[in-house]
Amino acid sequence: MKTSLKTSTAVFVVFCMTAFAAIGFAQEYKALEGVNTVKTIYDVRTSNPMSAMEHLTLVLETYNAPAIQKVTDKPEFAVVFMGPSVTLLSNDRTGFTEEDRQTLKKMDKVISDLAEAGVRLEICEVAANYFKVDLNQISPKIERVGNGWISSLGYQLKGYALIPIY
Repeated sequence: MKTSLKTSTAVFVVFCMTAFAAIGFAQEYKALEGVNTVKTIYDVRTSNPMSAMEHLTLVLETYNAPAIQKVTDKPEFAVVFMGPSVTLLSNDRTGFTEEDRQTLKKMDKVISDLAEAGVRLEICEVAANYFKVDLNQISPKIERVGNGWISSLGYQLKGYALIPIY
């Protein structure tokens, strides 16, 4: 019973996010008037597989959104995985439920699509070490950075807007 409620809730959330995203991407944004570059860093810290997958899907949809592409055909997006989110990136899925493993498999595809689109992906080694994540089990599409805070700081000092995903 709890699993079906959890699954139903997750499906509903994904449906709502997709519906609202489709509406949002079709409109004009006054906030983008006069903007000629799009530089964004996503600070990902959630350890919930469904939440991470949904948010990363929205990052990809945002990257490809007509409103963003109207500003620039080459937006600069970076995703930095810090804190407990690093546990979701390992190819070793021991300790995850079967449902979470399926979600993480979908998330792997989204991460691959993000990398292919040109979005920079980084994993914080401090967090990986703290959470005992074997960096050899991380996709080579995700760049290793010693300290995610320093990387985040660097992006922000270069004018990237910070969007937290907690």
